This record gives sequence, C-alpha cells and structure tokens, in this order.
Amino acid sequence: MPSRKSSKLPEQLGLGWHAPGLVAGVDEAGRGPLAGPVVAAAVILDDLHPIAGLADSKALTPRRRERLFDEIRAKALCVCIAEASVEEIDRLNILQATLLAMRRAVEGLRLLPQQVLVDGNQLPRLKVPAEAIVKGDATVPAISAASILAKVQRDRLCAELHTRYPAYGFDGHKGYPTPEHLAALRAHGACPAHRRSYAPVRLVLEQQP
Repeated sequence: MPSRKSSKLPEQLGLGWHAPGLVAGVDEAGRGPLAGPVVAAAVILDDLHPIAGLADSKALTPRRRERLFDEIRAKALCVCIAEASVEEIDRLNILQATLLAMRRAVEGLRLLPQQVLVDGNQLPRLKVPAEAIVKGDATVPAISAASILAKVQRDRLCAELHTRYPAYGFDGHKGYPTPEHLAALRAHGACPAHRRSYAPVRLVLEQQP
C-alpha cells in the first residue's frame, strides 16, 4: 500500500516522517450508546519510555484510566484522538462512522506508522498496512493505550453533555441504554445529542405527537 507523503517533517524527537518500524494501535469507544459521538484514538508508543499497567480500558477503574490517559499523552511518541459526530453516525451507520473516526485518528498522527493494529475484526481504509486483532485491547499495548484514550475522552464528552442536558443523566450511564436512560428518554423525548438511527430513540420520536 502506498504511504502518504508530506513535505513537513515532525520536529519532535528528531524523527523523520518515514521513521522505520513505527506501529500504531487503534481503538474506539462509544459504539453502543444512544447518544454522543463515537471516539477513536491512535497511539504510537515509545519503547524507551514504557508505560506500566496498560490494559483494556473496560478492565480499569475510572481513576486508573485518568492517570494512564495523562501518562500515555506524556510518554507516547504521538497520539491522536478523533470523532465521528452523531450526524455522521445517523447518516453512515455506526460501523462506517466508527471506521471513519479511526481513519481520522490515524491520519492525524504526527508520525506516519509503518503498520496499524486495530482492535476488532474490521479495518478502516488506510494508506498504510493494517491488521485487525480481535481483543487486541487486552493483548497489544498500543491498542490498550488507544482504548484508554478513547474511553476517557468519550466519558469527558458525556460529562459535558450532562451539563447541557442534565435531565438525561449522561454523566452516569454515558449514553448507554440503561433503564434510567430509557426512562428519561421516554419522559423528555430525544435531545440533539441522541442518535436518531438507534431503535430506542427512533421509537420515542415516532411516538411523539
């Protein structure tokens, strides 16, 4: 596969744009929720600055994820966090929107990886070689790091949604279809952050006069 060319070389760390052997891990957060964007992250770790405790973000406590979020951003060679919006999710479907967010994350890296490792069994369209790894977030450190960045960033976005739409409790359920969220959806209808293409939201919209 061809590599993307750029006339601008990254100055950090003295590495060239085509630095050999760099591997990026990619993961996403937010496919299942009824509201908010889907978030993806891409991470190229630095072997000279290892990070202890990397794991699937779902296996970590919120406090541990927050600490690792800061450490990953400080120690990794480069990271990029990207999104696909609610509008893009509704227009494209959640799978295609997720792959779009992943592609944006990889293309936003300041260093061009020679290989991209993606959690799951689907690959975004990229200009560099890529491999999908099922449960990679638990076995590949770079993917684990990406899963942590994506999860923490999306949780922060849900906290922001809570300040804008406090009736729905986004700070607690993070947009997932919990009984509390579904009850709030029925009571208050859909807000602009809800994904209209998802069945529970669509059903509420159809029942509104």
